[in-house]
Amino acid sequence: MEKNWWKEAVVYQIYPRSFMDSNGDGIGDIKGIISKLDYLKELGVDVVWLSPVYQSPNDDNGYDISDYRKIMDEFGTMDDWDEMLKEMHDRGIKLVMDLVVNHSSDEHAWFAESRQSKDNPYRDYYIWRPGKDGKEPNNWESVFSGSAWKYDEATDEYFLHLFSKKQPDLNWENPNLRNEIYEMMKFWLDKGIDGFRMDVINFISKEEGLPDADNPEGKPFAPGGQHFMNGPRIHEFLKEMNKEVLSHYDVMTVGEMPGVSPDEGILYTDAEENELNMVFQFEHMDLDTEPGKSKWHVKPLDLRDLKHSLSRWQKGMQGKGWNSLYWNNHDQPRIVSRFGDDRSYRVESAKMLATCLHMMQGTPYIYQGEEFGMTNVRFDSIQQYKDIETHNMYKERVIENKEDPAEVMNSIYIKGRDNARTPIQWDDSKNGGFTEGTPWIEVNPNYKEINAKAALEDSASIFHYYKNLINLRKNHEIIVYGSYELILEEDPEIFAFIREYNGEKLLVAANFSGNNPEFRLPEGFELKEPELLVANYEGQHEGTYEGFTMRPWEARVYKF
Repeated sequence: MEKNWWKEAVVYQIYPRSFMDSNGDGIGDIKGIISKLDYLKELGVDVVWLSPVYQSPNDDNGYDISDYRKIMDEFGTMDDWDEMLKEMHDRGIKLVMDLVVNHSSDEHAWFAESRQSKDNPYRDYYIWRPGKDGKEPNNWESVFSGSAWKYDEATDEYFLHLFSKKQPDLNWENPNLRNEIYEMMKFWLDKGIDGFRMDVINFISKEEGLPDADNPEGKPFAPGGQHFMNGPRIHEFLKEMNKEVLSHYDVMTVGEMPGVSPDEGILYTDAEENELNMVFQFEHMDLDTEPGKSKWHVKPLDLRDLKHSLSRWQKGMQGKGWNSLYWNNHDQPRIVSRFGDDRSYRVESAKMLATCLHMMQGTPYIYQGEEFGMTNVRFDSIQQYKDIETHNMYKERVIENKEDPAEVMNSIYIKGRDNARTPIQWDDSKNGGFTEGTPWIEVNPNYKEINAKAALEDSASIFHYYKNLINLRKNHEIIVYGSYELILEEDPEIFAFIREYNGEKLLVAANFSGNNPEFRLPEGFELKEPELLVANYEGQHEGTYEGFTMRPWEARVYKF
């Protein structure tokens, strides 16, 4: 297997609005990020993925970009950004920026021109269609609820928006648009960034004719998904992007791709295909959702489903493509509240989840606050939530469909995106040390107990455990490059697997429950001279690697 720096890296995602505020306006900013770079250096991460800091009206928290070459005023200036990049590089930390090119803001200059007239030179930068029988051009739905089309009176046509009404989809069929995007990418790469995380990049090729969705049931996204995910020209577009831009730089690229399979993942990430380095896929993030329903219809996780899903990707990509490993990001609830126990065993379950993930093959991602065990938040009122997706869903289900507000709020507590977006809890001072002003979204009230300062001061904390996992990865190539084999496939509580590389083996055992299941190594595994490499309980470890009673949320890794 070819060795690459981005395979060996650990990535830390910063959601700038909620990371650190330097000027008291309640909004995280670039100078705030600079002030915390020593913290990231201490943790040991190699790469920062920075969510969008470009100019934006903020309809979808920066994922609606009105100028791709300017910095949002709330976040600072380009001089601040230049300083941040230099300070990161001085600490040996690389910077990956968000590339959001499935859509722009409706306040982008291109769209302002596009809506002027049907013969405007920028008209074809977006996807416009006349109505059909007095209705929308087709029956596609927006990922954020409602129709994916918005009528525009000026030209008596509709434009496509797979997300918010203020996020019109760009028309990748237009070569002029593609060239503009490639030039913009070069602008940032020439400034010295180290790669791109590409937002819903597998949506950029739509099926010709934009046909109606005929089978909305069971689709990972809204009706129409089968016509805009992994579309007919997607590989052509990504190969062109690679040839024109990416191949000229030593960079890391990761494509956010809902609705991909491992076989498709290989097509996107096989080095010989010349497209991307890795994909973000969502299969394991949909396992606590009722089949065929939206993410808000929550069901308990069956560990066997999780093992099957992650193993499918581990085995499927092995030697052919490359995995991204993640539990959290800005769109997902906090993992310790979701798949762990954030009440009785917050520390143990957070460490167990980290162990399980970081010991797989792929590049691990840590989302801000995950490294010291931040949890979901339970705000009292819908008014305290800020996310457009959450508000659209609440309006549709409670106000329009008269569903029970308590039930809908409960699904927001479990799955809402704002769970990940409450400000970082730096210490136990006012607002968790995030801001001296009024935070743009309230801080989770548990910041007095759960914060970075307390974690740094406690040698047995989740933070120091993450630091150790990152360090182990740097010192044991088997963790990066080893093959993967699932064992105890049908065990409902234990996730266990074996890694193998250059004559070495790792045994990873993780208890996904508050019970005391018995771990038993299946027959036929030749393991000699074990060393306990890492464990989330300190002190005595009863039993041997071949068999032991697991403590609640326990994780052990043996090296042979």
